[in-house]
Amino acid sequence: MSYRDRLRSAKVSSNEESPVGECCGDPAIESKDGDVVCLNCGMIQSRNMVGNERRAYTVEEVNKRRRTEPRWREFGPRTMLPNSKIDSKGRLINAKGKTLFSRLSKIQNSLISSIERNFWEAKPKLKMLTSKLNIPEYIKETAWKIYSVVARKKLTMGRSIDGFIAASLYAAIRVHEFPRLLEEVCDASMTPRRTVHRSLGMIVKEVLPDLSLRYKPITAEQLVFRFGNDLGLPMEVQKKAIDMLTIASKNGLLRTGKDPKGLAASVIYMAAKSSNCRKTQAEVSEIAKVTEVTLRSRSKQIRMKLV
Repeated sequence: MSYRDRLRSAKVSSNEESPVGECCGDPAIESKDGDVVCLNCGMIQSRNMVGNERRAYTVEEVNKRRRTEPRWREFGPRTMLPNSKIDSKGRLINAKGKTLFSRLSKIQNSLISSIERNFWEAKPKLKMLTSKLNIPEYIKETAWKIYSVVARKKLTMGRSIDGFIAASLYAAIRVHEFPRLLEEVCDASMTPRRTVHRSLGMIVKEVLPDLSLRYKPITAEQLVFRFGNDLGLPMEVQKKAIDMLTIASKNGLLRTGKDPKGLAASVIYMAAKSSNCRKTQAEVSEIAKVTEVTLRSRSKQIRMKLV
C-alpha cells in the first residue's frame, strides 16, 4: 500500500476540529507547510500558528536558539556528487543512472570556479585556526577579508594555502594590535615560519594597501601585559616593568632592530626579581619564546640605562 493510500484509509474521528460533513466523503488529513489539509478535496482543517519570539542580538543568543544547521556556507552553496554505486537508500544504481550522475558531476565541476574551490578549502581551516588561538570574531572577519583579496589576486597559485591563511590571520592580528605572536600562529597552523613569513610579506605589500589597512608592528609594551598575565604576575609588577622600559628608552636604549619579545621578557624578569614574585629565566624565556642568552643580554642592556 502506498503512502497516499494509507492516508486515504485513515478515517477522521468525529471529535476532529472540523466535522466530516464540511469536508469530502473520504477525508485524508495531512499537515503540510503549517496547515492541516485534506489531500482529497484540499480543504484546510486548521493551521499551526507559530508565536513571535524575541529577536536574537548576540552570537550566543543566535547559537542558543538555532534549530537547524545552515544550508548555505558564507561563500556560496556546494554540491557534491560522489562516485558511489548505491543511492541514498542503499540500492544499486543501474548503468543508465551511473552515466547520468557522471555527466551531472562533470557539469557541476564545470560550473564551479577556482576561487570557490579555494574558499571551500580555506574557510574551515581559518575557522579552526581562530578557534584554536581563541581569536575574537572581528579579527577573524578581517582575516577572511584579507584572504579573499589574496585569492582573487591569485597569489595562492603554486603556493601554500595554509601559509596564506596563517599570514592573513597574523596580518589581521597586527592590524588590530592584538597581542599574539607569529610563532603561536605558526605552531597552531602547523606551517613552517619561513612559509608564513614569505606569504605575510606579499600580503603587506600587495593586499593591505588595497584594503586601506595599516600593518602595525607589535611593541614591547603590549607584550609586557601579555607575558605578565601568562606568568601570573600581579598588576603592580607589570606596571613596574612598563616603567623600567619607559625610563630605559628615555635614557637612550636603542630598540631598533631588537625583538620586542626579548625586551618585554627582560623587564618582566627584572621586575619580578625585584619583588616577591620571583620567576626563573627558564620560565620567562619559555613564555616569551626567546632564549635565556637573549634574556640575559637584554636585561644587561636595560640595567645599564636605568642607572
